[in-house]
Amino acid sequence: MTDWSVYLVTGESLSAGRTTVEIVEDAIAGGVSVVQLRDKDRPVRERYETGQRIRELTRDADVPLIVNDRVDLAALLSADGVHLGDDDLPVRAARRLLGEGAIVGRSVSTVEEAVEAEAAGADYLGVGTVYRTGSKDDIPEETHGVGPERVADIAATVEVPIVGIGGVTAENASEVVEAGADGVAVITEVTRAEDPEAATAALRETVERGRSTRE
Repeated sequence: MTDWSVYLVTGESLSAGRTTVEIVEDAIAGGVSVVQLRDKDRPVRERYETGQRIRELTRDADVPLIVNDRVDLAALLSADGVHLGDDDLPVRAARRLLGEGAIVGRSVSTVEEAVEAEAAGADYLGVGTVYRTGSKDDIPEETHGVGPERVADIAATVEVPIVGIGGVTAENASEVVEAGADGVAVITEVTRAEDPEAATAALRETVERGRSTRE
C-alpha cells in the first residue's frame, strides 16, 4: 500500500542551483514517500537521463517513482507509474500501455473531475491547487486556490487516495490532511529549501499531526 504522506514533484529550475538528483537524495533522507519526475522545462532526453539516476535512488529506498505526463518515459524508466493532466493521455490509455500494476494518477480540481477520474480507473488524485502558487504556470486561473474545503468535498466523494498540491507548506499541510487528504505534494517547499532533507522531515511531521487530529 502506497504511503502518500509527502510527495515530491521535481523542478530543477526551482531548486536554487542544485540538481534534481541532489534534491531527491536529500528528500529521501528526509523521509519522502513518493517522487514525481516533472522537470517540464528540460528537454526530454535530459529528463530521461535524470530519470535513470533517480530510478536507482528511489528503487534502493523503496520509494515509488512517478513520471509527470510522459507515459513513454515512465515505461522506459521502469517507473512505478505516471501522473496525468487534462492534456495528457486518458487514464485508461495509460493503463493499457503501462499495465495493470502501474500507478496512474490524475490531476483534478472539482468533485466532478474527481468522480470521472476515479471511474476511469485512476489510482490516486492530485487535488489543487489548494493554495495559490507561482511554481506552476500551466494551471488555469479558476483552479488556483480551491482551498481545503474542496479537498474535503472530494475526499467525501471518492474512495481513492487524494494528495493536496499547490502552495502547501509545513505550516499549512496539516490543514490539508485534516480536510481529508492522504498526503501533500510539494515542489518549492522542498526544492528551494536551504536544507531539503529537513524541509521534507518537517512536512512529514506536519502531515502526521494533521492525520492524528483527523483521527
